[in-house]
Amino acid sequence: MKFSTSKTELLQALQKVSKASPTRSTLPILSCVLVDATENKTTLRATDLELTIQVAVSVSLEEPGSVALPLKTLMDITNELPETRLTLTADDKNKLEIQTESGIYDLMGKPAFEFPEMPENTKTGSVKSDSKTLKQIIETTLFAVSKDELKPALSGVLFRFSSSVLTAVSTDGHRLVKHTQKNIDEPNYVGDIIIPRKFLSFISTQLRSDALTLEIGDTHLTAAIHNDMIITRLIDEKFPDYENVIPKDNENVLTIDKNMFLGAIKRVSIFSNKSTHQIALNLSDESSKITTEDPEQSSRAQEVIVGEYIGENLEIGYNSEYLKDVVQHVKGNKIVVRLNTPISAALFSPETNEETSESLMLLMPIRLND
Repeated sequence: MKFSTSKTELLQALQKVSKASPTRSTLPILSCVLVDATENKTTLRATDLELTIQVAVSVSLEEPGSVALPLKTLMDITNELPETRLTLTADDKNKLEIQTESGIYDLMGKPAFEFPEMPENTKTGSVKSDSKTLKQIIETTLFAVSKDELKPALSGVLFRFSSSVLTAVSTDGHRLVKHTQKNIDEPNYVGDIIIPRKFLSFISTQLRSDALTLEIGDTHLTAAIHNDMIITRLIDEKFPDYENVIPKDNENVLTIDKNMFLGAIKRVSIFSNKSTHQIALNLSDESSKITTEDPEQSSRAQEVIVGEYIGENLEIGYNSEYLKDVVQHVKGNKIVVRLNTPISAALFSPETNEETSESLMLLMPIRLND
């Protein structure tokens, strides 16, 4: 195998595929990137066996071939090189030579056949979406995905497709987000899939302005973005019945400016306990405030918040980190918070939803210390 390419072209491709490379693995081959140079195209591919990213690279090909190379080493040397033309040559013993105008760098690779095959995705349907809409859905839901490996069903976002409506739901047991999108092209797929966080996080950074087609299979999901192919294994679990946990009787209502509310939460939370992050909302129709107290550090804070509150006097505790996350991700300038009791979930939504989409966020309270 022998080809030449620019430092920038190679580095950008390596940085992309590195997002699929595992941080730790019992399989050494997964720390490699597969370089496959053919007459048609040259690609780089990395995988953690759940997510696979393949990126096409523009090269001047002299001799086709393929080899699996240590990804981190290749990326490190490419990153440190000045902007220049690189020639990569691999021999039949999988030894790679990188040659520039001023240097020669050798590293040992592995046979290409040891690298995992591209996952087969038996297509059962497809969904077309414009990039802006999909990016908005991901940004609205991804923050509430669970990081708990013992809850695999919650480690991705539920995408529920019906005839012309997409409902995306994420939850970690403390927070829940439900986003309804009404303007999607009629899909030739109806049903539920749970898409892993890692796939959504990556493609959200790659989406530009054009439309995107998601190819849905029995076990995998494929997205083609420009000349890149991204494939993920779907989460084969049953998502919780989220509709049953969304309260219908929250009649205490706070309407408040989003930035003012968020600023007050951030300032007061500085003085909260560093392990519980506990703050309290004290709500009444006369005056409302956010308070916190940390006896361990002899610190406390309170700040009056100006908004319209209609309902019973209420004191309710929250983890300030979760509360900040929820408030930050509500769209618009004003937030409506619907509450019931100090031990029941609150609902957060924009004062006005867009015509084609609707977002609702749920946050569980925490019990206040006496």
